Amino acid sequence: MTPKEALRQQIDALDEELLTLLNRRQALAQEIGRIKNQEGTRTLDFQREEEVISRLLHKNPGPLTPKALRNIFREIISAAREIQGALSVAFLGPEATFSHLAALKKFGHATRFGPMTTIQEVFSEVEKGKYQYGVVPIENSTEGVVNDTLDRFAETPLKICGEIFLEISHDLLSKSGQRQDIEVIYSHPHAYGQCRRWLATHLQDMPIIEVASTGAAAQKAAKNPNSAAIASAAAAALYELRVVERHIEDNPGNVTHFFVIGPDTPGPTGADKTSIIFSVDDVPGALYRTLRPLAQRGINMSRIVSRPVKTEAWRYRFFVDLDGHQEDPQVAEALEEIKSLSPWFKLLGSFPKATETEELS
Repeated sequence: MTPKEALRQQIDALDEELLTLLNRRQALAQEIGRIKNQEGTRTLDFQREEEVISRLLHKNPGPLTPKALRNIFREIISAAREIQGALSVAFLGPEATFSHLAALKKFGHATRFGPMTTIQEVFSEVEKGKYQYGVVPIENSTEGVVNDTLDRFAETPLKICGEIFLEISHDLLSKSGQRQDIEVIYSHPHAYGQCRRWLATHLQDMPIIEVASTGAAAQKAAKNPNSAAIASAAAAALYELRVVERHIEDNPGNVTHFFVIGPDTPGPTGADKTSIIFSVDDVPGALYRTLRPLAQRGINMSRIVSRPVKTEAWRYRFFVDLDGHQEDPQVAEALEEIKSLSPWFKLLGSFPKATETEELS
């Protein structure tokens, strides 16, 4: 037996041990699922899942990388959820959009995913209970906030229960893979905005047709041999397209922030965010006074965005993310004070912070 064959024999033996251990883990997860059904609690427990992965990352001696460990246990946990009860997640479709890829990163492949045609439909299907959770884009590091998502948060009863940061890389795809065949490009407006300089340099004056998502762009290009799509690399394989040019985004550090929406708020993990919306009176210093309770308690405000109130001209709502959980005493006090100072206030929920930006690969 050669040294390589001996090492492979050891790997085979370890794989058999892993198989036995994984099945033992699944059996325990199945029993926990029975208890959850008796208690009437949900299959998905964001707080517990974050604790499991954080504990393993802390104990990991290597050479297994943190990224590899997270990816492996994401799928193990996804399989455990499946055995407890099918989990359903809506996203802005079709398949191979960045919303779909973000959902896969968060929930794993052992999940029933539902592609929706609009962000509003994602909210609506989760509100109706047809899907347990939804994944929606909230902000891109290049193009800014996604207004459709912000506007829906002012109206929905749903809560924010998780977040995903996903790196974004756009490819130019077509049936032939030849630039000279392209007569028109299909693109989502945000994708076009993220590739504007490259397109102006290499395909100047090329007609751009707006579509609802990068996945829809790939679908269109698959049906039209004289067109191209700005989409993810995953879309090329799914829709049988060829790459004309890779990585056409103008900013190589391009990241999109997604929220997970659902009917309830996870419990505190010790590393959480809270999101709120509020309006202020039209008087000098109103916004300063409304946010002062955060500064007085040393609570960090990680994001603030304004949006006009559609029913009142020149009136605005402010969307704020802050560090901490709504059950933390200092945060709870600050929220109560902000609420008392605001003509209109809404708590969107608390959720575990994303610890890293997910890579596409």
